[in-house]
Amino acid sequence: MRDPRMSARGESTVSSVPLLAVAHGSRDPRSAAAVEALFSRVRALRPGTEVRLAYLDHVEPGVEEALEGLASEGAGEVVVLPALLTAAFHSKVDLPRAMAGVRERSPWLRVHYADTLGPHPLLPEAVERRLAEAGASADPGTALVLASAGSSDPEADAVVAKLGRLLAERGPWREVRAAYASASSPTPDEAVAALLADGAERVVVSTYLLAPGYFADRVRERSVAAGASVVSEALGDAPELAEVVWERYDAMVTSPYGVT
Repeated sequence: MRDPRMSARGESTVSSVPLLAVAHGSRDPRSAAAVEALFSRVRALRPGTEVRLAYLDHVEPGVEEALEGLASEGAGEVVVLPALLTAAFHSKVDLPRAMAGVRERSPWLRVHYADTLGPHPLLPEAVERRLAEAGASADPGTALVLASAGSSDPEADAVVAKLGRLLAERGPWREVRAAYASASSPTPDEAVAALLADGAERVVVSTYLLAPGYFADRVRERSVAAGASVVSEALGDAPELAEVVWERYDAMVTSPYGVT
């Protein structure tokens, strides 16, 4: 992998523009701990750039509080990164609404709004890393279920389905099917049962979530009950995700079109 402290042209990418990463948030303390672990890895890659965290729900600080804190401390600009695996309601509506409120109160603060973590070419590597850690690897007799949280936004679910196709191409899995823990179908247990019924010798499940919590538990419990041999952990602090964070950041800092 390229050194995240250097640009593609070999230039230093350490910047005075702070990064505010915004995660979903959960009542489950394991979720915030996993997000903190990821961004500890992110900070270690570029100790010269300030990295802060905020949450959309359940965990403090909230987005507006974090942005107003930066503004009150004298920040002139900030990169806001949705720490989400797909672009859906939270990144399309919730976050822009919160940023608009801050912009009205602190008009001098220039906010660069980065893309969500996914889709990105490094994410298949992160998925395969977690599967390998769980003891699963691609082979012609094994089918893979890529289990995400699911969304009412069809574009978000399409992104997960596309990632499933990319993983199938990397293979050699018998088959890869996307599944969704909520809002869409098939559910992980439905996908596992269908693949076993179709003749797969073994079915393994990738927990395609950023952090553990309600949905990750739901994926694991239902997949195992349906006959899955292995269920991986959530992506968490996978090194590939940390690199994606800095690529998203760099794209905004160097672009004249990234200000909301």
